[in-house]
Amino acid sequence: MATTQERDAVRRVEDRIADGDMAGLARDLVRIGTLAGNRWDGERARIPRSIGALTTDRRKELADTLVRRFQNGTDTEQVRGVVMTLAGIAGRGLPDGELSVERLRRIDELGTAYSLHTYAELISLARGELDAGRGLPGPFTAVLRRTMTDTYAHSPELAALLRRIEHPLLNPGEAWADRALADAERLGDAGGRLLEHLRTATSARPTAKWRQAAAALIDEIGPGELEQTVLGWLRLTGAPRTLTLYTRPGWPDHNALFDPCNTDALRGAAWLAAQLPASPDIARALGALVETALRKVPGVGARAPKIAGAGVTALSACQSEAALAELARLSVKVTYKGTLKQLGAALDARAQELGLGREDVEELAVPAHGLTEVGRGEQPLGDTTAVLGVHGGKAALTWRTAAGKELGSPPAAVRRDFPDEVRRLRAAAKDIDKMLTACSERLDRQFLARRSWTYRAWRERHLDHPLAGTVARRLVWLVGGTPAAFDGTDLRTVDGDPVCAAATAPVELWHPVGRPAAEVAAWREWLETKQVTQPFKQAHREVYPLTDAERATGTYSNRFAGHVLRQHQFNALAAVRGWTARLRLCVDDSYPPAFRELPEWGLRAEFWVEGIGGREEGDLTGAGAYTRISTDQVRFHRLGAPANRAHAGGGDYRPDLHRSRSGEPHDPLPLTEIPELVLSEVLRDVDLFVGVASIGNDPTWQDGGPRGRHRDYWASYGFGELSQTAETRRDLLARLVPRLAIADRCTVDGRFLRVRGDRHRYRVHLGSGNVLIDPHERYLCIVPEAGAATADPGALPFEGDRMISVILSKAVLLARDTEITDPTILSQL
Repeated sequence: MATTQERDAVRRVEDRIADGDMAGLARDLVRIGTLAGNRWDGERARIPRSIGALTTDRRKELADTLVRRFQNGTDTEQVRGVVMTLAGIAGRGLPDGELSVERLRRIDELGTAYSLHTYAELISLARGELDAGRGLPGPFTAVLRRTMTDTYAHSPELAALLRRIEHPLLNPGEAWADRALADAERLGDAGGRLLEHLRTATSARPTAKWRQAAAALIDEIGPGELEQTVLGWLRLTGAPRTLTLYTRPGWPDHNALFDPCNTDALRGAAWLAAQLPASPDIARALGALVETALRKVPGVGARAPKIAGAGVTALSACQSEAALAELARLSVKVTYKGTLKQLGAALDARAQELGLGREDVEELAVPAHGLTEVGRGEQPLGDTTAVLGVHGGKAALTWRTAAGKELGSPPAAVRRDFPDEVRRLRAAAKDIDKMLTACSERLDRQFLARRSWTYRAWRERHLDHPLAGTVARRLVWLVGGTPAAFDGTDLRTVDGDPVCAAATAPVELWHPVGRPAAEVAAWREWLETKQVTQPFKQAHREVYPLTDAERATGTYSNRFAGHVLRQHQFNALAAVRGWTARLRLCVDDSYPPAFRELPEWGLRAEFWVEGIGGREEGDLTGAGAYTRISTDQVRFHRLGAPANRAHAGGGDYRPDLHRSRSGEPHDPLPLTEIPELVLSEVLRDVDLFVGVASIGNDPTWQDGGPRGRHRDYWASYGFGELSQTAETRRDLLARLVPRLAIADRCTVDGRFLRVRGDRHRYRVHLGSGNVLIDPHERYLCIVPEAGAATADPGALPFEGDRMISVILSKAVLLARDTEITDPTILSQL
């Protein structure tokens, strides 16, 4: 703008101010701000001063006018920068509350986070007011807080400003922080100094000086008092915010994140807990903190990895069996690579201290949690006995009166006289459920870990352990080379012969690969006859022998090529199964394939995938990640061989010789050289990825997705040939269906479960669960509700195949199709 124009514009604005024409003033401010790029320097610097001199009512009127222009769609783009530059001036000096929270919230929506330049102006404005000794209105502080939630605004400068404005210790709005502020006030001067000290936890680990100061505070306040106080905070870290933050549509939900102003104090709280007297409650709370901090937030990923790291550091410092058990449990549960590495280092350090192997420490760390015999423990509480047991792989806490009556909840007298014991027993039941899952998953990984035990150690750590025994006694073992299982009294073969072994005899998990077909069938029948539900598929485990097609290709398998998977679901499954899969973005970059390292075998397995689409509708997330990927080959390389890489959106994988420092050959290994157990387990993982993450499993994808590009794939997968997993499911259903109440209406036939209803006849695909109406093969879309209960098929011989319950739920529904009331389903019938 030329100097003359600038002077005329400023003079016109000053005339508007003199006349009290706020509507005209708003129009001119938008025009000047747009032309000037929202810079209020030179001649324009007089404008903010003139606005600041307006009366309170005039400034409120101007603020309202600016916001209305945005809300009404007037000058929507142009008004953004002006509002944030002048809104604070328009509200300057107002009594607290006069500039309403709702108006400032609307200002926040249209202006906050518009640019980094806006941030600088906002921070400068607030700091200037504080330096001049003028306070900021409370509602204006709300704008600053919402600015803090923006991705670009997580800056120490803004965090410090918020502390200065609102509270010198913590930002309220989080449940744990609100409790901490209340506790600090209750504890008086020591409470304030405690929070001040916790806020200094800014490093990765506590220093000796930090621990010394914390120890002094513990002595001053008292270990017992401080333990209950800190436990109260940690238990609230997973609770919803008490003050809800505004989140823009399409942006990450900042209410699901920790307040960045409070994270240092929360890290300090975890460190402080490690210096308190060791107790199961502290270990439990720190373990829960790690899981809470690693909870996935859409658009962000793990909620707060640094907080998770603080929890692991604290557990590592706790010299207690409960803390070691939490570390061992988390090492199985956690998939976030950084935290998993930290957990491994902590367990390795503990193993070195004890002079044992890492695997030994993890197994010895499994606590009994109050169980005194395998799957059962009792504790008298007055005239009542608490009975803690494990049934069907789940913990159950019941209560037996003096008269022998079983109760599902403690009597009033027990709740009154033994509140701490009741709380501890209930916590133990929850801990048992978590530890049972960890024990099961750890054993499921032992096939590829080549783990074995001596008979004596195995009985102590597994078969006869009060908690781990409830898992081990539902599995088949090779004891001195003889397959055996626990039949309720002792170890026996499938024919019922007792199994005895020397103390040093080797024991390992039995696997169906390489075993005679008659032996595998016999163990399956044994489990089903005795109604034993295995913690994971073992006797019914799918095996994947080398095919003629794979012998022909030589170095790769195309068995699972050509599928379309949901990328984020695939990545989550891959992490759980020990694979590494980077999230593919639609960028000009290269990525390695999904891979799993098998150090016990000296191998690396690769599953080649690539992104699908580009800027088409539904192809990318808001962050630019591919929503779907396509699958290709499975290959094996020597461990340490150069990694393969390919462009994010496709192209050939090639060895990355430039990044590799290894002299290993980069050629893939012939599949004939891969041990049959390794090949089978790797292909089973890939079958799982396809079977769960394929779009063919989604009943709403009948149209093939955006522009119908995947219609043919959806139809071929949703009703095509069965995978190995689905074939195992078919064999099981063939034996299970005759025991159902609807057995006379159901038949397993090839790829389908045929169901006879009163309206129609139906076919439910045993792989995808999709439904066809006979005789014209009309598709019937039935979408199971998320989290809805599925049909109870009775005792299954293994856990983990939810599709069986989904298929049987649909069969029960369709067999009684005259009773269907859902309008969406009825419209299709």
